[in-house]
Amino acid sequence: MKNSKNVLSAQELYIRQHRKHHHSVTFLRLLLLFLFLGLWELSADLKIIDSFFFSSPSRVVSCFVSMFADYSIFAHIGVTLFETIVSFLLVIVIGLVCATLLWYSRSLSEIMEPYLVILNSLPKSALAPLFIVWLGTGMDTIIVAGVSVALFGCIISLYAGFQQVDKEKCTLIYTLGGTKKDVFLKVVLPDSIPTILSAMKVNIGLALVGVIIGEFLAARRGLGYLIIYGSQVFQLHLVITSIIILCVIAMALYQLIQYAEHWYRKRIIE
Repeated sequence: MKNSKNVLSAQELYIRQHRKHHHSVTFLRLLLLFLFLGLWELSADLKIIDSFFFSSPSRVVSCFVSMFADYSIFAHIGVTLFETIVSFLLVIVIGLVCATLLWYSRSLSEIMEPYLVILNSLPKSALAPLFIVWLGTGMDTIIVAGVSVALFGCIISLYAGFQQVDKEKCTLIYTLGGTKKDVFLKVVLPDSIPTILSAMKVNIGLALVGVIIGEFLAARRGLGYLIIYGSQVFQLHLVITSIIILCVIAMALYQLIQYAEHWYRKRIIE
């Protein structure tokens, strides 16, 4: 009984310390944010910085409220979110299919490896004008731009994850008469779920970056369009407002995938 009580008290102490650490980190993050915003606003009020060029939190809030009042901001956010989610889903699906094919065929992986490395290192902004010529100025071009930024890195990371699974488990499946398909479905894919989730956390941000690149060049709606439009007419408060909204969207999408990862880890432990 004493040992079980000691274990229980140690667990409770660990949980309390973990929660305390989490709360302190959250508090410090918010404190840093508010200090930055306060310093920014104070610098603009005291004319230390020119609010025309650097804007200020109050002007950003005023811009957001005015766009919120006429509902125009929702259209731009909705377009960017839709394009990002579609691009992200395409990246994950195509990446999984391609990584699976590379795992199944060693010859194919050896042939395609240098091409994947080259395509992954190629600046995707250089491809955007080609996408416009090939696909025109529309949502398809923007989605393709989002896919192009994240796809090749996703394939490489997933294939590397597939290669790092426990070889002894694979050998056991073969010994019991299993096929390569059985090895993939029973060992490789389940063991690679953490790798897939990690790739998803990275690629959701890359898909958003690609979408914004596409919106810079081929959009009439979306947050990327607002950034370009605001810079052209020198409404820099509109530019900064759009950038801040993008930061919030990126954080929210990342947190959603992180919650899925935590749920998976908790389920594995249980």
